[in-house]
Amino acid sequence: MSETARNPIIILVRPQLGENIGKAARAMLNFGLTEIRIVNPRDGWPNPAAGPTSAGADIVIEQAQIFGTLADAVADIPNIYATTVRRRGVTKPVLTPQAAAKAIVTSPGRSAILFGTERSGLAVDEVAMARTIITVPINPEFGSLNLAQAVILCAYEWSKTQAQNAQLASPPKIELSPPAQQSELDGMIAQLFEMLDHKGYFFPPERSEVTMAMLRNLLTKPAWNSGEVRTMRGILNVLKKGKGAARSNGD
Repeated sequence: MSETARNPIIILVRPQLGENIGKAARAMLNFGLTEIRIVNPRDGWPNPAAGPTSAGADIVIEQAQIFGTLADAVADIPNIYATTVRRRGVTKPVLTPQAAAKAIVTSPGRSAILFGTERSGLAVDEVAMARTIITVPINPEFGSLNLAQAVILCAYEWSKTQAQNAQLASPPKIELSPPAQQSELDGMIAQLFEMLDHKGYFFPPERSEVTMAMLRNLLTKPAWNSGEVRTMRGILNVLKKGKGAARSNGD
């Protein structure tokens, strides 16, 4: 079986709005899924409202297959998963999207994930046609997902199972510049010390060596604490206000 043939088929059962079909198509293509089957869409097909909301997922919309019944849509599919919040007393395995994605990858034959109508989800007899139930762990006080949200959750979890995720783009890696050589850092610190000395920062003189060591440690460490930040702010005040500012600020 080819890699594409292993991808789950998304089946929308009795979807009501063309806009929602387009949004579902967009969610699919975000994660590399392109095969959609639509069962008895309320407003018919093709639906002009689907294209704009697909945001360019034309390949999904154009290749959509339309079926009059769910039985026809799943006739060639051995592994059928039904998404539903309510288990409705059906005694079948209940998986999260993550667990279902892993099962889809390891199961022989094609797999399909069923999504019900926007208002009421899948009917009892439609759920009964599935071998496995997918339920999203969700706030029990507000268990409402729209169609595209449900599709994107399942598509995302499936995409995570792909070994190298070669089809999907990751944020580009930014090559970091190499760290500065010690001589460059020493030059910067020496320049700062010279400016501070000119502004009268190192006072009293007998504490100059200790203060310089503290500042060098501060400037070469990866993270600063609050006291160190206050010290740096004092330095900036000195450089801004001029000679004598350090004494007046108590630094």
